[in-house]
Amino acid sequence: MLAARPYRDRFRRALGVGRGQRLVLLNSTWSPQSLLGDGDKGGDGDGSGDDVLPALLPRLTSELPADEYRVAAVLHPNIWHGHGPGQIRAWLDRARRSGLVLIDPLEDWRQALVAADLVIGDHGSVTYYAAALGTPVLLGAAPLDGLDPDAPIADFIRTAPRLDTRSPLRGQVDALIEDHTPQPGPMHFTSSVPGESAARLRRTFYGLMGAPEPPCPALLVPLPLPTPEPAPRTAPLWVLTRLLDGPEIIMTRYADPAREPAEAAGDAHLAAHEDTRDPVQLDLADVVFRDGSPDDPRVGPPGRWTAEVLARHPHCALAAYVTGPSSCVARTRDGALLRLTAGADADADPAAYASAVHAWLAAGRTRAALLADGLTVRTGSTAHHVVVTAEVDDAVPGNGTRQAPRATPAADRSTAHAGGADAPRAGRRSPRTGS
Repeated sequence: MLAARPYRDRFRRALGVGRGQRLVLLNSTWSPQSLLGDGDKGGDGDGSGDDVLPALLPRLTSELPADEYRVAAVLHPNIWHGHGPGQIRAWLDRARRSGLVLIDPLEDWRQALVAADLVIGDHGSVTYYAAALGTPVLLGAAPLDGLDPDAPIADFIRTAPRLDTRSPLRGQVDALIEDHTPQPGPMHFTSSVPGESAARLRRTFYGLMGAPEPPCPALLVPLPLPTPEPAPRTAPLWVLTRLLDGPEIIMTRYADPAREPAEAAGDAHLAAHEDTRDPVQLDLADVVFRDGSPDDPRVGPPGRWTAEVLARHPHCALAAYVTGPSSCVARTRDGALLRLTAGADADADPAAYASAVHAWLAAGRTRAALLADGLTVRTGSTAHHVVVTAEVDDAVPGNGTRQAPRATPAADRSTAHAGGADAPRAGRRSPRTGS
């Protein structure tokens, strides 16, 4: 892992971590008192016995803004073996639909540790390795029984910061990352001769065999780029936007939030993936989107798909087809078809660009200004410039495709949302969304 540190940025990109994003890595060992087990039950904590990880996951994915954080999990191989891959994925399904990435516990855990900005873990060795690398660690489960009180890991468990599950999570995550001072103990006890493990271990092994050591240097096999197991983010997205002077929007998106974040500010709208588990969200959404190949015959070309979505969901203001990692095609309620393409340094989710265009138009700004100047979308501390161009419309009458729907008058839309079925619009607060 020390030898792989120069490739940290590559590992982060492979795990889907963009510029300005922080990677929060969850790690659980194999034990009833682990992060995936019963937490502090019978240990040195509060004795609550709650299952920490299942309760923590929906909070992490909903409290941490989706465009500023990535959340990933490394689970001990015995967890996968003991419960089975199907059960593990079923338990983590909701979190994965909100953005959780699963890491291969045999091949990619070391790359994930090198890439991580913070690890939430327990008394397992992977958490200790994270501390040895100097990575900030929050203990979500910290049992001391079963550990030798004189062992280095016992001292680490006694002194490492604890996760307070009763308090907001983002403040704890950010504070530890920004104020972290690595503990010298884990570094020292993991290796007193960092960088020399290959040579020393080979010398020891050949000595035990009574065989002469090869004259060539002892070399390490480089860690390959990780191959994570992502899942499409199909949970509803609660989107906050604030327009600045010029073509610029500040955006914060939360995946399936349980409640409005305390620091929330700005106009709100709901963005829903077409494959959301709850079709009611599609009827409430201001923005409906999907992702895929633009030539996928199952859904048709982007222009046709966007026209069909607006016709099917009359209260949707904008439909967007994400065609790749840096672009999407969006259709507005008045029928305009636009291509949104990220600039050279932009690396946000293109569905965020679609939400930004919706917020721009909903605030009364013009499409002509978008076509002339593009739009800068700010997520956290990162700016993404988006080029907006008019797209050739493949959903015009006379060629067998559906015609783009007519705009719904504002008065009619207001009436349609009466009686508690009010879809969030720019300038209004969003209701609680389902999962």
